[in-house]
Amino acid sequence: MRAPRTQFAAPQKLLHWSMAALIIAMLFIGVGMVSTVAPKYLTLLNIHKSLGIVILVLALVRIATRRHYGVPPLPADLPFSIRFAAESSQYLFYALMVAMPLIGWGMLSAASHPVILFDALTLPAILPVNPNLYSLLRRTHDFLGLVFFAFILMHVAALLFHKLVRRDGVFDTMTPSLFPHSRHSAPDMPYDQMDRSSGGRPSHE
Repeated sequence: MRAPRTQFAAPQKLLHWSMAALIIAMLFIGVGMVSTVAPKYLTLLNIHKSLGIVILVLALVRIATRRHYGVPPLPADLPFSIRFAAESSQYLFYALMVAMPLIGWGMLSAASHPVILFDALTLPAILPVNPNLYSLLRRTHDFLGLVFFAFILMHVAALLFHKLVRRDGVFDTMTPSLFPHSRHSAPDMPYDQMDRSSGGRPSHE
């Protein structure tokens, strides 16, 4: 019987950190885009649209890798409320990563605006031209953008909680392999065999 994994697979880590950078960049570009009327608006809009489609594709790849590799289990002693928040937030993140680009694509289609990737590839419209639909999708896109910001902040806060308060190894499950893992982590040791009173080191040390 295989021991439970305590690390995400390398492709999952690569997707996680590359998408984190892309999503944060896209959100800030979106904020800058809607707050300016300067000529750079069109440049920001084109980058925003291209990044959105890239994120949509990567999100689908990430879902496939999650189904293939699975995920490390959460600590057995994690309170139900925190476990529920952790597990449900993962699915909400996936939903936002897929829904936001699709809503943006649909919004532009409803406004008869083409989605052109990196000035090279024009994507087909996915919805008919409809001003009312465009307005609805525009408001939805803006609202979900704020929700995405809030979720990212809560995600960072939760990781710091696991790393600095509980010291239960959850933070290290997604640590890039390029960096040495904290000496508090024990990649081959299930969570329930770690002694958090000694900083997360295996209990038999």
